[in-house]
Amino acid sequence: MGRPRTFDETTVLDAAAGEFRVHGFADTSTERLCEAAGVRRSSLYNAFTSKDELFVRALERYVEVTGEKQAAVLTDETMSGAERLRGLLDLIIAEECEAAEHGHAAGCMAVNTRMSPDLGERDPRVKALLDRALGRQISLLEQAIRVGRLDGGLKAGISVREAALSVVTLVSGLRVLAQTGSPPVELRRVADLTLGALIA
Repeated sequence: MGRPRTFDETTVLDAAAGEFRVHGFADTSTERLCEAAGVRRSSLYNAFTSKDELFVRALERYVEVTGEKQAAVLTDETMSGAERLRGLLDLIIAEECEAAEHGHAAGCMAVNTRMSPDLGERDPRVKALLDRALGRQISLLEQAIRVGRLDGGLKAGISVREAALSVVTLVSGLRVLAQTGSPPVELRRVADLTLGALIA
């Protein structure tokens, strides 16, 4: 039986990513995926053959979408380097604020997947996707940090790479804190405190 005419693959991938990013692979059931995507089990498996395949495709979609959102902020030439870093953190915290209104954290599919190394061992595409996404994120951050050094808004005494890695760590940490129940206002204070170490 073929997939229904109303089946929209992108919508299903976004819905699946939304579940995986909050609950992780192991704790996201097929029933939960079907309910979130609004499709029947048979339709889901006709399209993606297995939960594992759906996970890989959803992860691919997730890192593409989140990467583009972050790139738009970190390459915005109308902002200073420091403003770009703040903009990235605003993006993360805004997602957590929206999710908190629905009683949960936004989660991060990349962080959850990194914390489950067996997923990468089972399918090398998973590790490759995560490594590419991280490499791109670091590169974009390094670019923004260099801009901040040139415009005088960011300290010059810290390694560009180490500064970029500290922001990556902050972003991941904010996601984890949100999962533990820290409210958005607390996330904002943590973000400001950490970012303050880079501001000139």
